[in-house]
Amino acid sequence: MQVVGLANTYLDPRANINAFYSDIFDVMTAQGIGLDIWGRIVGVSRVLTVPASNINFGFHDTTSGVSADYGPFGQAVFNTGSVATSNYTLSDEAFLTLILVKAAANITRATIAALNQMLQTLFPGRGRCYVTNFGNMQMRYTFEFYLQPFEFAIVTTAGVLPAPAAVLISAVQQPQYSTFGFKEAGSASAVGFGQGTFLPDGATVIN
Repeated sequence: MQVVGLANTYLDPRANINAFYSDIFDVMTAQGIGLDIWGRIVGVSRVLTVPASNINFGFHDTTSGVSADYGPFGQAVFNTGSVATSNYTLSDEAFLTLILVKAAANITRATIAALNQMLQTLFPGRGRCYVTNFGNMQMRYTFEFYLQPFEFAIVTTAGVLPAPAAVLISAVQQPQYSTFGFKEAGSASAVGFGQGTFLPDGATVIN
């Protein structure tokens, strides 16, 4: 009986089963290779390619409404003719966010109600985030809080946010009580001189 008891102790698979469930099977607790497997299942990679934002050497841009994409001597480099990119390997925390966004995109109906529910599920307790339908085949994701750098990269470059077919989508960060504006914007959306700053980048088109 002692031999049987010792064999049962040594061969007991419960610890391995619990580790498998925690580290691989359960996406919310998965780590390392477990998240890599989930990434392959939903169709995303841990390596996120972000276009470089290098400013090229140039002179005054006479085109109205075009943001400055040039810089003078000592501040910018010559255009090499190729589009530079930077590859970032996401941490487990960041990769989990990307997996959840892509999984939601795979199964979510692209209606305003469904997309708003998805955002509240993905960013709980962070503040208001919602989708606005502008008509004319355009819609916008608005985040009334600052996104983490990896979250902003996921939102703007990963191409995982769902949208109806042929609809142009954009995203904007507009934290409450920090953006300069006037009364028409609402007291919770904008503040006056000496209290808020201009919205730095406006909306970012993401497809």
